[in-house]
Amino acid sequence: MRPIILASASPRRQELLANLGLEFEVRVSEVDETLAENMPAAQLVEKLAERKASAVAAQCTRGLVIGADTIVVLGDKPLGKPANREEAVQMLKSLQGRSHEVYTGLAVIDATTGQSVVTHQVTAVRFKPLTLEQIERYVDTGEPMDKAGAYAVQGKAAVFIEGIRGCYFNVVGLPVAKLADILKMFGVEIV
Repeated sequence: MRPIILASASPRRQELLANLGLEFEVRVSEVDETLAENMPAAQLVEKLAERKASAVAAQCTRGLVIGADTIVVLGDKPLGKPANREEAVQMLKSLQGRSHEVYTGLAVIDATTGQSVVTHQVTAVRFKPLTLEQIERYVDTGEPMDKAGAYAVQGKAAVFIEGIRGCYFNVVGLPVAKLADILKMFGVEIV
């Protein structure tokens, strides 16, 4: 079987791949993640996922390289990772009591042939109304600081979620059912 390489330092993505029973190695891509801010969210996450996977695939002679990128979108405004505590508080204030969408771009590249599949998944998430005190206590845990939209659905922020429409794992950062379908195209069966 061809090696599987995850082009991501995300412990959440690593855990999700490991839960599928896949053997893989991690090679973090050090690519620039800035793109035009007026780009549609789907295009943005696909380009970033492909950029990450391509950078790692260029360093490999064989294997399937998986790249992913996740953003939270409120209305038409993308919310990446907060730069500081104040930005995390502002993001959560804007999300509370509302629905938003989580986009994850997914790219799989065969390092030997250059064949690639690039796609994305969207999941709708609804937060319950929150007080400023709840938001500040959550931010003080430190959990939101390296998360798109300033929250971790699988962490303490789970208590803020009223509902999810779509793939839960997409919100965590890796749409595993979609990934399994793509890997199957490359001859890798999960189950």
